[in-house]
This record gives sequence, C-alpha cells and structure tokens, in this order.
Amino acid sequence: MSVDDVTKPVVDWLLERNPTVGEIPADLDLIENRLIDSLGFMEFVLLLEDLIGRELRLDQIDVDQFRTLRSLTHHFLKG
Repeated sequence: MSVDDVTKPVVDWLLERNPTVGEIPADLDLIENRLIDSLGFMEFVLLLEDLIGRELRLDQIDVDQFRTLRSLTHHFLKG
C-alpha cells in the first residue's frame, strides 16, 4: 500500500471540510493552515482511530503528530 493509499481517507476527510483547497502537500501544516480546527479535531481523532483500529490516548500523544500528512503517516498510518 502506497502512502497515497494510506492517506487517501484522511485527505478525503480534509477536502470534504475544506472544499476550496485543491491539493494537500505532505508537509503542509494542517493546523496552522486551518484544515483541522479545534472543533473538528476530535472528529479527526475518531477518523484516525477508525483507520488504525485502536483508540488513541490523547494524554500520550503530541499535537505535532497531527500537523502534517507526513507526520500522520509516520506516527499512525504506516503499516
């Protein structure tokens, strides 16, 4: 499975909520660029939990792990 295949559900989720965004580079800061906001963050975490098949303990992770597609892939989505 390629990185594109792994990140597709995440990218689809982000684009659905941000229809004016055309492309999301792997190193784009998703939080700074407001693709993930404080209201949508928990919904985003639930999406990741569904994708990886386990619960994420928010007290044991760093928000920087959620900043870019590359970081999400490294910390959560790699096989």
